[in-house]
Amino acid sequence: MRNLSPAERLAKVAAAVSLSDADKATLFGDGALDIDRANGMIENVIGTFALPLGIATNFQINGRDYLIPMAVEEPSVVAAASYMARIARSGGGFKTSSTAPVMRAQIQILNVDDPNGARLNILAARDRIVDAANAKDAVLVGFGGGCRDVEVHVFRSSARGPMVIVHLLVDVRDAMGANTVNTMAEAVAPIAEELTGGTARLRILSNLADLRLARAYVEVDEAALATKEFSGRRIIEGIVDAYEFAAIDPYRAATHNKGIMNGIDPVVVATGNDWRAIEAGAHAYACRDGSYTSLSTWEINQKGNLVGTLEMPMALGLIGGATKTHPAAQAALQVLRVSSAQELAEVTVAVGLAQNMAALRALATEGIQRGHMALHARNIAIGAGATGPEIDEVAKRLAADHDVRAHRAQEILESIRASK
Repeated sequence: MRNLSPAERLAKVAAAVSLSDADKATLFGDGALDIDRANGMIENVIGTFALPLGIATNFQINGRDYLIPMAVEEPSVVAAASYMARIARSGGGFKTSSTAPVMRAQIQILNVDDPNGARLNILAARDRIVDAANAKDAVLVGFGGGCRDVEVHVFRSSARGPMVIVHLLVDVRDAMGANTVNTMAEAVAPIAEELTGGTARLRILSNLADLRLARAYVEVDEAALATKEFSGRRIIEGIVDAYEFAAIDPYRAATHNKGIMNGIDPVVVATGNDWRAIEAGAHAYACRDGSYTSLSTWEINQKGNLVGTLEMPMALGLIGGATKTHPAAQAALQVLRVSSAQELAEVTVAVGLAQNMAALRALATEGIQRGHMALHARNIAIGAGATGPEIDEVAKRLAADHDVRAHRAQEILESIRASK
């Protein structure tokens, strides 16, 4: 794919997944989001903003091949994910699983004299609360979703007095679920007030979707990881060493997890989902045990193979929001060919694990800058004023010199133009 033009790449993807001409045009950027549609999506619209849309290749997940759209501005992300996916194929690719798409809605109750007694009153009225919540979304219930249960969390002291927090646990099926659970919380709040004698304040979802988890697993042997410069054993040991650093040090873990999100966010953006919600849930989950740590794990199994795992909240939807209103998001989903929000979540987490493996492999061997800066050279060339074939020529010489700087790019560009 790397030696093809954008149009040629799109033609190959379209042929592979049987894209319509309209979807092809949308993905190519031909009126992907018209101004009238954009004006209906947010406030004070003055235009639209485009990002590069790439396709990560080589991914095999649960025995099925995927082409994965990624909307991202950072060079090396798509290439790194694709390369790690190719390496992973030798061990059967990625294995994934997920829990049911259950989201939490929270209702904050204040001015309660007996918070523990209030908790028991709410739990005793569980069926009434569940029925009231489900009455607000008969369509969701008809699709097999709906409010499943009620939890109550008591905070005996705060600067504002005791708080009783009611959690509605809602199976949102193929939606991200924010609007659904917020509406249910609004409906249940008066019942919570009646049962507790308190005052309902906040009624809103939690983005710490710790009941809506997606998991990915990969196993890679030495032969698949070996390069001309490094043995596979050396790379495996280096990756595990790098992981352990992230596991014990929050300063390292922050950058480690950012590398995971380098893979996840572009898929979330490309499919019109809420990347901010995913980021919030990921980082909250990373410190669920009281200290911030790695989202992923990397180990060496009895066969001596590298084993990577990633489990994290993944509240993605196929219906509602920009996923439904943005034409490019709809076309991206056509490329992915996922049949449920859970499948989309699993694919996305597999990409995050691949991206993490790529970063750790680079850090454990030649360093992060070598490959990244070689790909970043094209951006530097464009910034220096290169156009057309000049871009590749300047980038090639920057990479060969291991000197990827704007000033050097300008010198090379001047030299190229002078020689002509």
